[in-house]
Amino acid sequence: MGTAIGLRTDYTDADLRTAAKRSRDVHQVRRLLALAAVYDGACRSEAAAVGGVDRQTLRDWVLWFNEEGPDDLIDGKAPGKAPKLNDSQRKALADIVKRGPYPSVDGVVRWRLVDLQA
Repeated sequence: MGTAIGLRTDYTDADLRTAAKRSRDVHQVRRLLALAAVYDGACRSEAAAVGGVDRQTLRDWVLWFNEEGPDDLIDGKAPGKAPKLNDSQRKALADIVKRGPYPSVDGVVRWRLVDLQA
């Protein structure tokens, strides 16, 4: 069995509840209230129940909180897929679109996506 991980000492349960009231991120609020329960002396199972998670997830929240404070408990935006075109390719495509097609060269009188892909 591992040892318990302590919470930062520069915050109190009241500080976390105040931060939860101000937050617009519902996930951050849930995490802050669960950590406030830990500051109040609740056991890990009770604090995890406040957050609606298991004890392992609560432990992860404690680690995040200890690293960066309450701001680290906000869900970040997913990075998404990498762009298919690099910067120079995007600029070249934008120049082609702005110039417009030459019917004799490009074989079209207006751009369609299928034409630009070709």
